[in-house]
Amino acid sequence: MFSLTQLVVALSCTLGHVLAFDGDLTYYTPGLGSCGQTNTESDKVVALAPAQFTEAGICGKNITISLNGKTTTAMVVDKCMGCSDDSIDVSPTVFTELTSLDTGRVKISWTFSAD
Repeated sequence: MFSLTQLVVALSCTLGHVLAFDGDLTYYTPGLGSCGQTNTESDKVVALAPAQFTEAGICGKNITISLNGKTTTAMVVDKCMGCSDDSIDVSPTVFTELTSLDTGRVKISWTFSAD
């Protein structure tokens, strides 16, 4: 049986910009991710919180991240076990497209991109 969160994420992945998530943005050094591929700091990748990393088809989906009028995209490649619901961990490349690494943690909004 699906939980409400799983249902919302599944519908959001299917329908695109249906639901915006508001959470924290942090960055990490990518490596071998939960999706089975190895990435580097220069790749535009994201690790989702367990609440959003709920289905097998989530790997390879793109998300759109917004902060203060700036927008970028990243591909789901990992699960962020330390992230709270709706928060994401991105590669330094993605983070610096939105703000300085010195910021460390910032509030953002993000959606699953229409593929």
